[in-house]
Amino acid sequence: MLQTLRRAGGSLVMTVPKAFIEQNHLQEGSQVELSLEGCRMTIEAPGKRRYKLEALLAEMPNGKLPKIEGWDEMAPVGLEAL
Repeated sequence: MLQTLRRAGGSLVMTVPKAFIEQNHLQEGSQVELSLEGCRMTIEAPGKRRYKLEALLAEMPNGKLPKIEGWDEMAPVGLEAL
């Protein structure tokens, strides 16, 4: 696919094909990964990030969940009460 570069301020810009946007569920503000290899540029839409409980807990200070004052006394707001 041949694209034409256009000037926008001090930069050169090109459009992203609608098919790529729809295929990767992109919208204004989405981030993409650019890779440069010589005169070749590749654009990839990163997949949805998957979190693992072990990795999230490892980021907690001292490896423990923070204590939230009054949490145990809070009234239920949904179906969490058994």
